[in-house]
Amino acid sequence: MTSQVSSPAEQADGAGGAVVGGQRAPESPGGKEVRRLDRVIIRFAGDSGDGMQLTGDRFTSETASFGNDLSTLPNFPAEIRAPAGTLPGVSSFQLHFADHDILTPGDAPNVLVAMNPAALKANIADLPRGAEIIINTDEFTKRPMAKVGYATSPLEDGSLDAYNLHPVPLTTLTVEALKDFGLSRKEAERSKNMFALGLLSWMYHRPTEGTENFLRQKFAKKPEIAEANVVAFRAGWNFGETTEDFAVSYEVAPATRAFPTGTYRNISGNLALAYGLVAASQQADLPLYLGSYPITPASDILHELSKHKNFGVRTFQAEDEIAGIGAALGAAFGGALGVTTTSGPGVALKSEAIGLAVSLELPLLIVDIQRGGPSTGLPTKTEQADLLQAMYGRNGEAPVPIVAPRTPADCFDAALDAARIALTYRTPVFLLSDGYLANGSEPWRIPEVADLPDLKVKFATGANHTLADGTEVFWPYKRDPETLARPWAIPGTPGLEHRIGGIEKQDGTGNISYDPANHDLMVRTRQAKVDGIQVPDVDVDDPDGATTLVLGWGSTYGPITAAVRRLRSAGLPVAQAHLRHINPFPRNLGEVLERYEKVVVPEMNLGQLATLIRAKYLVDAQSYNQVNGMPFKAEQLATVLKEAIDD
Repeated sequence: MTSQVSSPAEQADGAGGAVVGGQRAPESPGGKEVRRLDRVIIRFAGDSGDGMQLTGDRFTSETASFGNDLSTLPNFPAEIRAPAGTLPGVSSFQLHFADHDILTPGDAPNVLVAMNPAALKANIADLPRGAEIIINTDEFTKRPMAKVGYATSPLEDGSLDAYNLHPVPLTTLTVEALKDFGLSRKEAERSKNMFALGLLSWMYHRPTEGTENFLRQKFAKKPEIAEANVVAFRAGWNFGETTEDFAVSYEVAPATRAFPTGTYRNISGNLALAYGLVAASQQADLPLYLGSYPITPASDILHELSKHKNFGVRTFQAEDEIAGIGAALGAAFGGALGVTTTSGPGVALKSEAIGLAVSLELPLLIVDIQRGGPSTGLPTKTEQADLLQAMYGRNGEAPVPIVAPRTPADCFDAALDAARIALTYRTPVFLLSDGYLANGSEPWRIPEVADLPDLKVKFATGANHTLADGTEVFWPYKRDPETLARPWAIPGTPGLEHRIGGIEKQDGTGNISYDPANHDLMVRTRQAKVDGIQVPDVDVDDPDGATTLVLGWGSTYGPITAAVRRLRSAGLPVAQAHLRHINPFPRNLGEVLERYEKVVVPEMNLGQLATLIRAKYLVDAQSYNQVNGMPFKAEQLATVLKEAIDD
């Protein structure tokens, strides 16, 4: 969650080791010890075909229904079926859940479930000493171990002595549990992830009914497969309850939050963004039209919006990126809330049409779910390197507002905010999310409809200008004196015929114009319109009067805030500010920056926001950058910020 208020327990957000409560809980009915923890970080890892994302998602859903605060980090290869048993083919899912407010998926797992040698080798370096490792021993044979460079078995050579090792023949136990189903061994083995999920569900006292219902619904057309998965899931639970290998289970109580009461659900960034777009269209009383070409990690938005035709949503899976934005821009011309979704490579292809949208001055949302680049780069990894592309990646002077959500749940509000700007100011708007937010999840309070903003617009209905001879005419580029927005005239409205196209328009009339003075006026007016967009002032969290400010944007919010909490708990003063609006910047940002001796800007790029800050405010902003496809760790940022404070 995103509360700025933290208790002593919350200061440890993102740390590696779980914090054990001061009292030990009573033993379970089966005679096993039950320990209370305030938080746990679990990572499921295996081949991309082992179902680790499904396993993690189901554990997350049950954890959310139990009432814990949580944050997740899915991590998977770009290939649909990566090479089995290899390091590049490892897929993992990390979940951090707690009885208090947390902000990140955690720096290091307390528990690793490794389905094969590759999963162990790819993840062992992230584990702190004393962490628990549950290993599928059936896969630790000579050939799979040699494939990833194990000369000797890590189960026997002492290399895992620093950890609490639980060797479990997951495959064998799963096949044995399903022997009465008449399945082939290969078919039965596919349920080993459900066995592992059942074991972890027992280990951490997770609810089970939701997962069983999910499995029966997912395999409704194959009831025997559904029941086999349910049986494997139950077998994993029963194994934990009866085996002597697991003498302890753990309880993590539901979170006690200082948040408004209401209905909460677990939500990913892409799902929240899709819901935000639907809500925006409803609040604007406009049909929503999505023109999109599938691309990782943005495709989920297309998939989700295609389910909501009952809300007037129309989705068009185009043959390429250019067709996708062209259709969305055409829908905007026709009076719809036009949206196109993509990632960085798609933005490059859409750039000419974005410039056309700037010239036409029509509302359009360009959703960029950023990923590692350049070119195809790292399709399933995260990065923040499209900021300057969104800011300047078009020919000519073509300013576009930029909005960036900070957490998965915040994607809902950011979508509404981006729609507000586009509709009010008649301009395309960039919505910059990234793979970390898109695939990660956290609890989200479902808002009341009455609390959503009113986004209704007024279309042009008739003449809006009187000529010198008294004739009343319609001028398509006559501007609102406050917003500088031009009228939105629906095609087919009598008397409102006007030209469209990318050639420069004459101020007011909209006629084609090559006049130098007119072009200068139109360029400056379009820039003034963006500069004049009303955005909230940036809030500064500075309870101790610090001299160092850490400034972030987008998905760095969680790691930065967790790092700031650590420093403050250690008695070090540090201020924090986070930007949602990057073009235009909040009006008070310059005054805020002047208050601090040092400004540190952590980014998952090579310093793009820092470059903008330096250029506009002449502030010696210090960059701290990472471009490894993974989000920052809280401990990593805390160390950097401490050095900045001590310098």
